[in-house]
Amino acid sequence: MLILILGVALWWGAHLYKRMAPAQRAAMGSQGRGMVTGLLILSVILMIVGYRMADGAFFWGRTAPMTGINNLLMLVSIYLFAASGMKTRVTAYTRHPMLWGFALWAVAHLLVNGDTPSLILFGGLLVWAFVEMQVINRASDWVRPTGPFPVKKEMTALAGAVIVLLVLGAIHGLVGPNPFGGA
Repeated sequence: MLILILGVALWWGAHLYKRMAPAQRAAMGSQGRGMVTGLLILSVILMIVGYRMADGAFFWGRTAPMTGINNLLMLVSIYLFAASGMKTRVTAYTRHPMLWGFALWAVAHLLVNGDTPSLILFGGLLVWAFVEMQVINRASDWVRPTGPFPVKKEMTALAGAVIVLLVLGAIHGLVGPNPFGGA
């Protein structure tokens, strides 16, 4: 469990470093980017290894209804990631579509994984997303995008989200549980 906790803590630290110590991060220049990227890769590796090794109490598991809700939340999560990059209409309503997508990803996974390692991993990352939003909000003002928001861009983001969901689901089914139900 320690490896999992270290991975989540390293994820938090690597992301928050820029906001909590901006002068030190800026002084590192482009080398700082490489260091943060390396720390994030290490954190993901630690989270994967730690999660696979961890054992703990089991509180709830997958059910057919929760699997369906999980998949719907995952579609919205992926759409929010796409919307963030494409600057679709949703970016006029939320400053943090990518972090909201990340938070929905974590919630979706908590719905179908109710064991201690999942609570540490997905719960820890969910709390991080909300903390990150607050830290960003305090650090700078937000200028709300005003558009235009072409329908074609919205439809492209939605179609892309469906395709990415199907691809991620297929990969997920190869390395872990099938997210679309079944065995």
